[in-house]
Amino acid sequence: MITFGRLRRRRVPRGGTWQAALLSPVILTVLIAGLAFSTPREIAFSRLLPAAPALAAAMWPVLPTILLGTFCLLVMVTLSFFHTDLGTPYTGAAIVAVTLAAAYASHLRLQREETLFHVRLVADAAQKVLLRPLPYRISDIEIESLYLAAQEQARIGGDFYEAADTPYGVRLLIGDVRGKGLSAVGAASAVISSFRETAYEEPDLRGIARRLETSITRYIAAFPGPDVPERFATVLIAEVTRGGGELKILNCGHPPPLLVHHGRTRVLDPSTPSPPLNLATLIGDTYYVDTVPFAPGDQLLLYTDGVTETRDRAGEFFPLPDWLAQQPLLPPHDLLDRLHRDLLHYSGGRLDDDIAALALRCPSARPRTSRLTAG
Repeated sequence: MITFGRLRRRRVPRGGTWQAALLSPVILTVLIAGLAFSTPREIAFSRLLPAAPALAAAMWPVLPTILLGTFCLLVMVTLSFFHTDLGTPYTGAAIVAVTLAAAYASHLRLQREETLFHVRLVADAAQKVLLRPLPYRISDIEIESLYLAAQEQARIGGDFYEAADTPYGVRLLIGDVRGKGLSAVGAASAVISSFRETAYEEPDLRGIARRLETSITRYIAAFPGPDVPERFATVLIAEVTRGGGELKILNCGHPPPLLVHHGRTRVLDPSTPSPPLNLATLIGDTYYVDTVPFAPGDQLLLYTDGVTETRDRAGEFFPLPDWLAQQPLLPPHDLLDRLHRDLLHYSGGRLDDDIAALALRCPSARPRTSRLTAG
């Protein structure tokens, strides 16, 4: 499943292709009947008639499946008037048995589809809470989000993002919880929920990081499991100061963002690393904030490691900095649309990891100098 910006989905099969698939049991029935009538009795194509209702069970409701089986039985009876010694009783019995089994299988399939439909509704609702759609503009900043799930049936995973228009400026969060399954989703939810509160309360990004650390530590303590040693999160917290001009970044073990500044692409590696969430007790709880200019027209790309770890058939990683340097200056929506398309093309349509990204474009502001602070 794909969520792009405003929850776009993976393309469904074209109408003509899907209609052809739905008609395949009828086509198979006509083909077998035609061959049975036009070929010698010894070939006995009529013995293949039970395959038609069996195929119908995979895509048709119960009643049409039974009607197709009945039609196949009538075809077999009609054939017996033209060709004797066809084994009509045995083939007819097989058609009846297969049709009944196919009708029951169709009934079970429809029940499973209905259950899956309701589960997906719940998952979609959970995704809208966890990864709620972002507005096209926050304050004066244009913003767009991208989420791609590695598993086709997945709706949510361990990658997450959020943005908030606070009294201190536009604050952004992007992260990746290590681990799999519901535990990773729960940890991501704890981090996002904490950010949505603390982003408005804490005047400094380091205070936000400490609050996020507390939240994920409490969550993991409340829901222990065998993968506890691997349950940590890399996050990046960014802030575009009120009025623009400056970009503050606190990077807790996350892939560095990319900044397009005056037409040149720059990788914003942290001057001093900060600990990932839930690892502060092991490697320290000192957090560092980098400040860089954010001039009018500049663009910022935040992403999870699923982007840079996307591989082609030769096993080469997706060259994100080079890719971004080759792109013209595009609105965030168009930039992520192109990234989405090129990632799928580069990987041959197969993603090995969840992907999340945020793109934003700077408002009109006066750039300032760079500096590094710690706390």
